[in-house]
Amino acid sequence: MLGEGEWKTKKHGAEYRRQWRKVHLGIDAETLKIRAIEVTSNSVGDAPMLPELLAQIPTDQPLAFVSGDGAYDTKGCYSAIVARNAEAIIPLRKNGKPWKENTAGAQARNEALRATKRLGRTIWKKWSGYHRRSLVETQMRCLKRLGERVMSRNFDRQVAELQIRAALLNRFTQLGTPETVRVG
Repeated sequence: MLGEGEWKTKKHGAEYRRQWRKVHLGIDAETLKIRAIEVTSNSVGDAPMLPELLAQIPTDQPLAFVSGDGAYDTKGCYSAIVARNAEAIIPLRKNGKPWKENTAGAQARNEALRATKRLGRTIWKKWSGYHRRSLVETQMRCLKRLGERVMSRNFDRQVAELQIRAALLNRFTQLGTPETVRVG
């Protein structure tokens, strides 16, 4: 008699352990072009990757704002955003308290905290333009439509494959975006 696991192994072969990859994207909300991409294992969080994503965007190209979800409400993220002279549009944690440091990142976050308390979360999201993030989420869905799985087995090749997908998506977006010209 074989147990369930033993029977399944005999019938279908040994299972292999799947590894998940995270794709971190920096997308221009105006053009929907992917401007930065990082691929990591699933053990790496979102917030530590933001400075590396911002470093991929040339410093001669100004950033007006950087938006993200509540996972980016960290000191490292705010300092990286302020270092690029951009405004952070990040919702604060529900139990967020003011930061006591006297850095530019802490001042920007404390100002966002005051605005959120004064306006309320819902109005702050409309006022700050936080909902533009949904365009970025749509672009992430489009990247997934090019394939949920990565075919390569080597990590470096997986990164290259995902960068090629991002380049393809940028080209598709460029071709599909209408050019409007005012007549008259």
